[in-house]
Amino acid sequence: MNRRFAIKSAILAAGVAAAAACAPMMEKEPDIVDIAASNDNFSTLVAAVTAAGLVDTLKGDGPFTVFAPTNEAFAALPAGTVESLLLPENKDQLTAILTYHVVPGAVTSDQLAGQRLSVATVNGANVHIDGTNGVTVEEANVTTADIIASNGVIHVIDSVLLP
Repeated sequence: MNRRFAIKSAILAAGVAAAAACAPMMEKEPDIVDIAASNDNFSTLVAAVTAAGLVDTLKGDGPFTVFAPTNEAFAALPAGTVESLLLPENKDQLTAILTYHVVPGAVTSDQLAGQRLSVATVNGANVHIDGTNGVTVEEANVTTADIIASNGVIHVIDSVLLP
């Protein structure tokens, strides 16, 4: 009887081990940079974040709230602005602009609804958020809210915020 029990236990253990070996690895939830990089509408933002050296920061623990301008938002800037900002000699200015789009903490649209706030950004300046009729940040409209990342939340905006 003990021998049969031992054989059944060995077979069961082998089956569990085989199933565990075949199971896919738990994938890490995408962070803010992963989400932006996977969306073609944010290619200019990703290029800017890379040029500013902010990739590691935005892949960090956070949490962060990012008001993310689309490619169209960057294209609406005066001609040559983006190209100029991406030059190495303008890294400080680019960093100031990008960090003006980031608020510490994870803030979702339901927390903004019905409120008017002045919120400190990562660059130290305040942005004015109006959640009384949709959500606006300064003059930018939030066009897509609450894209949840492992280290915060992204709100898509239709224009670039300038400090």
